[in-house]
Amino acid sequence: MAQPMKRPLRETLEALLIAALFLRFANTFVVQTFYIPSQSMVNTLLVGDHLFVNRFIYGPTASPLEKKLLPQRSIRRGDIVIFRSPEEPTMDLVKRCIGLPGDTIEVVAKQLYINGKPANDSTFTIHRDPRTTLRPPRDYFGPYTVPEGHYFCMGDNRDESYDSRYWGPLPHQLVKGRAVMIYWSYAGETPDGEWHGWGDKIAHIGKTLIGFPTETRWGRTFHIIR
Repeated sequence: MAQPMKRPLRETLEALLIAALFLRFANTFVVQTFYIPSQSMVNTLLVGDHLFVNRFIYGPTASPLEKKLLPQRSIRRGDIVIFRSPEEPTMDLVKRCIGLPGDTIEVVAKQLYINGKPANDSTFTIHRDPRTTLRPPRDYFGPYTVPEGHYFCMGDNRDESYDSRYWGPLPHQLVKGRAVMIYWSYAGETPDGEWHGWGDKIAHIGKTLIGFPTETRWGRTFHIIR
């Protein structure tokens, strides 16, 4: 006897449920979205850049198949990482990993030194303030040896970044993933990351929809992050 056909509505709801569960899994373990609310990573990342973040790359390998399908590796010097703030764990931050465990970090008159050698970072760092302050830690820092299980992170906009020079090394367990790609860049008003109520949220969505065609930085769409 033939089985009765499922009703279209039920099939649709099942498909939506499966899709929602898959997207939730992917957003939790593999790919997450993130937007830039501050200027600490200018010019590499601009305020309003929306990123895809690879959450799996630094995670533990569960099986050989997962390792083959989704290659994993340890954090490398130069990676742009997303992590929970050591000071405010509910807030996510983005910085570039400058120092690995055991590295000695020093800043002398704005020049970064890693293990006693000048860092080759001129292709991505900027200094907006021409003045060199004698007061640490912005322009003078260290020498400091990164402890085991930690990383030293700095913003590419060195004069305007609140980073490991101020709050110390980043514990490995706070790292969420590596920034991979800019999928959308918006030059209009960007949320500051704080919750200001539903009225503010709805107003912002409306402004974004209106400004989408003219405020989108189309040249940064699908830009690979380095």
